[in-house]
Amino acid sequence: MTDQGHVVEALSNREQEVADAYATGQNYKEIARELGLSPTTVRSHLRTVYSKLGVTSKIELAQFLSASSLPEETRDSATLVAELALELDEAVRRERGLAKILKIISRQEDQLEPVIDAVLEHALEICEAEFGVLFEFRGDMRACELQSRNIAPAFEAWLRDAGEFEVDPATAIGRLATTLQTVNIADVRGEDVYQKGAALRIATADLGKARSFAAIPMMSGNRVIGAFTVYRTRVHPFNDRALELAQVFADQAVIAIENARRSRELQARLERAAATREILQVISRSRDDDAPVFEAIVRNVGKLCGDANVALHLSDQARTHATYVAGWGDPTKSFETGVSKWPLGDPLPLTDAIRESRVINIPDSADDLLENQRHPDRVEFVEKDGIRSQLVVPLLVDGQGIGCFEIYRREVKPFTDDEVALVEGFAAQAVIAIENVRQFKLLEARTGEIQALNASLEARVDEQVGEIERMGRLKRFLSPAVADALVTSGDEAVLASHRALIATLFCDIRGFTAFCETAEPEETIEVLQTYHEEMGNLISAHGGGVDKRMGDGIMVIFNDPLPCEDPAGDAVRLAVAMRKGMVGLCRKWKRLGHRLGFGVGISFGYATIGMVGSKGRYDYTASGTAVNLAARLCDRAEDGQILLSPRAYTAIEDDFRAESDGEVSLKGIREPVEVFKLEDTEGTGVKD
Repeated sequence: MTDQGHVVEALSNREQEVADAYATGQNYKEIARELGLSPTTVRSHLRTVYSKLGVTSKIELAQFLSASSLPEETRDSATLVAELALELDEAVRRERGLAKILKIISRQEDQLEPVIDAVLEHALEICEAEFGVLFEFRGDMRACELQSRNIAPAFEAWLRDAGEFEVDPATAIGRLATTLQTVNIADVRGEDVYQKGAALRIATADLGKARSFAAIPMMSGNRVIGAFTVYRTRVHPFNDRALELAQVFADQAVIAIENARRSRELQARLERAAATREILQVISRSRDDDAPVFEAIVRNVGKLCGDANVALHLSDQARTHATYVAGWGDPTKSFETGVSKWPLGDPLPLTDAIRESRVINIPDSADDLLENQRHPDRVEFVEKDGIRSQLVVPLLVDGQGIGCFEIYRREVKPFTDDEVALVEGFAAQAVIAIENVRQFKLLEARTGEIQALNASLEARVDEQVGEIERMGRLKRFLSPAVADALVTSGDEAVLASHRALIATLFCDIRGFTAFCETAEPEETIEVLQTYHEEMGNLISAHGGGVDKRMGDGIMVIFNDPLPCEDPAGDAVRLAVAMRKGMVGLCRKWKRLGHRLGFGVGISFGYATIGMVGSKGRYDYTASGTAVNLAARLCDRAEDGQILLSPRAYTAIEDDFRAESDGEVSLKGIREPVEVFKLEDTEGTGVKD
C-alpha cells in the first residue's frame, strides 16, 4: 500500500474528487450533480481511478484513500476487474428495477399509472436521463402523451393541451412509427426538423429543455403501440448500451399496457354480460309491457358508454313521427316522455337515422352542418341543452328503422367504434322487447280464434289417424302407390266384392321345392329374401295393383283396384323385367351351388275381386277361371319361360312376339287351352 502523497500524485484533481465522493457512499447521479458532470463522465472517472489505484470495490477504494494501495503489478488486471465491478453494479440496479416493476405489474394489472411511473423512474436512472415521456399511438400517425416523469411543467402543459395530435413524419416519433426502429437524436436543435419549426420538436427543445434524446418503439407483436422516449438536458447522445437498456424498459411498458388493456376489456365484457343478462331477465318478465325493458336498456347503455345521456325514440306505425319514450342521465329540455315528437321528414340526426336506417356519429354537434345552418332544433339542442358529441343508432326490423337510441355528451368526446357496436347490440335487444310485446298482444287477440279451431283440428286429426290406419291396412296387400291413391280419394268402396277385367301374373322359382329339401333353413330364407326384394321393387315400379305372396309364389293383378290403360301389356312388361332380373340372381345362386330357375304365367279375363276375411285378418284377392289359368300356366312354364293365355296374347300381340306352344290340358280347366310362349329377343320379347 502507498501513502496519501502518492495518491494525490497518481490521480488528477477531478479524479480525486470523484474517488473521495464515491468512497463516502454517494452514487453516480449525486456526484454528477455536485460536481456538474454527467453520470457517464462520473463512471469514466471511476474506471480510471480503479485502474490507477488497482482497487476492485468501493470498500478497497475507501481503504486505499485512507493510506492503503495494491502492488503495481496487479493494476493491469485490476482495470478489467474494475470495469466488471461497475457493470455488475449496473446489472444489479437494473435487475432490482425490473423486479420492482414486475412486482407492481403483478399487483396492479388494471392500474397502468403506477406501473408506467416505475418503468420511467428506473429507466431514467439506469439510462442516466433527466426526464422521460411515454407516447401512445392512436390510429394512423396520431399520438398523445400517456404518461411522463420529471418533465418540465411548461412542456407537460403543452402536451396536455395538444391532446391527441398529428405526428409529423420528420420528427423522431414520426420516423419511429414509419421504420419501427429506435431513433437516437444527438442534439434536438441540430436537426432540420427543429430549424423548420416542427411544433413537437420546438416544444421538446424550448419547453422541455431537452438536447439529446432517444425514442424506442413499443411493439405489441408486429404492431407499434407507442414510443418510449428518454431525454438528457445536455448534448450527450445515448450509447448502444443505454439504448439496449431503454428497450428493456420499453418492453416492460408494453407488458403493462397490454395487461391493463386486457383487464379493461375483460371488465367491459363482464359489465356487458351483466347488462345483457339483466335486460333478458326483464324481457322474460315483461311480456305485455315494454317500458321496463326500455328503462333497463337506456340505463345500461348510459353506464357502459361512460355515463353518457341516453334517449330512446320510437316511430309510429304510419311512420310520420318519432316520439321520445325513455331516457337516462341528465334529460334535456327538449325531451318529454310520450309528448316530445319530431316529424320523420325533418333533417335531424334522430329522424335521419330512423328514416335512412343508418348509424349517425357526430364528434361535435357545434361543428356540423345543421348547426352552421342555424336549424332551430339544433340550435336549442346545442346552445340551450349544451349537447356536443352525439351518437344515433337505429332500431331495425327487416332493415327498416322503427326507432333509435340517441346518446349524447355535453363535452367533445366522440363515440368509439366499440361503443357504436355496443349500442347496436342493445338496439337489437330493444327490438326483441318490442316484438315480444307485439306478438304477445297479437297472441292474446287470436287466442279465441285458436280455441274455436281446436275442435275442428281434433276432428281433422282423428280423420288423419284413420287415414293412416287405413293406409297401413291397405299396404299389406296393395302397392304403396295404389294404397296412397285409395286413401287420398277416400273411397274404399272399390274394395268391396265385384267383377273386373284383370290381367293376372303368377311367377315362382323353378326347382325351389327340391332346393328346400337339401338346403339349410338359413340358406332358404336368404334366397327367398333376395328374391322377394328384387321382385317387390319391380312390381312397384311397374304399377302392380295387388301383390300376394306365398313361399316362392307371387300373384300380381293389373287393372284393379285402380284401372290402367294396358293391363295385359303392363303384366307382360313386368314379366320381362322379372325374367331379366332373375337371370342375374340365378347366376349368383348357381355359384353358391343352388340350381334354381324362374317361370311366369299370364292370363287376361274377368274375375271376382274383393275383401275376404274377418276383423283384423282381411285380405284383398281375386278368384275365377282367369286367375286359375294364370296359376296353371306358371306351373307349366319352364325355366326362363313366360306363358300367355289366348286372350292375353291377343291383347299384346301388336307389341310383343310370341309363338304358339299348342293346345294343352291344364288341371282345373275344362277345355284344352292354346298356350303362347313369349319370345326372348335380347331378354325383352318386344317387337322391333
